[in-house]
Amino acid sequence: MQIIARQSVLTTISSYIGVVIGYVNLLWLFPYMLSPQQIGTFKTIQDMGLLLVPFAQLGLGHGITRFYPQVKKHQNAFFTLSLAFTLLGFSVIAFLFVTFRQQIIAAYATNAPELIDYLSIVLFITLFATINSVFDAFTRSFVKIAVPTFLREVLLRLLITCLVSAYFLEWLSFIWMIWGLAGAYLLTLLLTTGYMLKLGIFKIDMAWRVLPKKFQTEFLRYSLITLLGTAGAMLIMKIDSLMVSSMIGLDANAVYTIGFSIAVVIEMPRRAISQVAMPIISEKFASNLLHEINDLYKKIAVHQSLVCILIFLLIWTNIDNLYHFVPNREVYEAGKWVVLLIGIGKLSDVLFSVNGEIIVFSRFYIFNITATLLMSIAVILLNLWLIPVLGLEGAALASLLAMIIYNLLKYFYIKIRLNFSPFSWDLFKTLTLGVAVFTFSHYILPNIRNVFLDIGVRSLATAGLFTAGIYLLKIAPSTQEMAIKKIKTLFQRTS
Repeated sequence: MQIIARQSVLTTISSYIGVVIGYVNLLWLFPYMLSPQQIGTFKTIQDMGLLLVPFAQLGLGHGITRFYPQVKKHQNAFFTLSLAFTLLGFSVIAFLFVTFRQQIIAAYATNAPELIDYLSIVLFITLFATINSVFDAFTRSFVKIAVPTFLREVLLRLLITCLVSAYFLEWLSFIWMIWGLAGAYLLTLLLTTGYMLKLGIFKIDMAWRVLPKKFQTEFLRYSLITLLGTAGAMLIMKIDSLMVSSMIGLDANAVYTIGFSIAVVIEMPRRAISQVAMPIISEKFASNLLHEINDLYKKIAVHQSLVCILIFLLIWTNIDNLYHFVPNREVYEAGKWVVLLIGIGKLSDVLFSVNGEIIVFSRFYIFNITATLLMSIAVILLNLWLIPVLGLEGAALASLLAMIIYNLLKYFYIKIRLNFSPFSWDLFKTLTLGVAVFTFSHYILPNIRNVFLDIGVRSLATAGLFTAGIYLLKIAPSTQEMAIKKIKTLFQRTS
């Protein structure tokens, strides 16, 4: 847990710096400098490119993490083999994208015809992001994820800030701004490559024969199977945005995207913990330390729930204040309920802990095929049903229902096969505390006319009540004791 905690803190810091930049971009910069239609175009192109990444990657991210412990002596050959598979996967996706280009155009021709002129940029975003994701997997195997996370979460968003500002100042045309988005992904890739060179883990070795044929076959087979799990997670993140653009329009996608992006902040700690936990889980499965994995499953569920539920509470109690600062807020505040629905969905991911990671690194990883196929079908059908009926809220509700179904499937499978469970008395107390504080902040806290004062009062009251509840209910007592000791040590040093 110490390795997980240290790297999680570093990655969480980068993630939240990125979140702040993302907030500035999406809640102020984009609405101020771009029209809703332009925002919708920008985000749809980006989402489309990222949606193709897990397919182009062939699921190699999880495969690298799982199989790396077996080939540490030949890591350079393993790295080169993975890169070759990645380029092959991208080639297949690029071929299919070009082949079905007319069908893609037809899907957006009615409600988002402006998008058609920018479709060629999609593949460049996919290529650079795909290679970068494989590089991330290698740095993760060395438990060196802080710098790649900074590049991905912070630098990339800063580059987007610069692109939009350059367009607003008329230094770039809109189409060159979109091309610049692909350039931002390329720069991030180049810097990640430089970091790997510095660590000494970026070395091309074409001697693949040192890796047994059986190993290569199993590695590729495992990656292709886990591809479905990775693709499913990305699908639920991006498909609703693409379907909103196709079925309603680019303007609606701008509103939806801003609401969705606010909600995604809730699961940032979970992402950071998951990235660090994956190689730990893989190692423990390799050593058959099943009881330790089950303990980790429970501990992660409690700790990430404490953080993520508090973030959800702070966001929702200040939701009107957040939209107050959005330029043209009368257009974008329609996405408020998107925040609530997606936020609850993200909390379901948090409460069920690292269930996906456990399946991926267990001998039952093939279950990802069933779970992901069911989830993918569910999210598409739910969107087709609910978007025409409820509009933006329908897309958000479809994602919420799909996330809950997906997590329940994985939970019951892990429970039956491994007898693991993320649930504990501490987790129950955390959830109960969250509901109580939500009720207080939503129904009892008064509204104050001064926005800044209202934010301060609501945030302090919500955070104070939640923190006091953690202490009084003695949730995660060992962590509390460790935190208190560190605070005392800090005060002793400064005194």
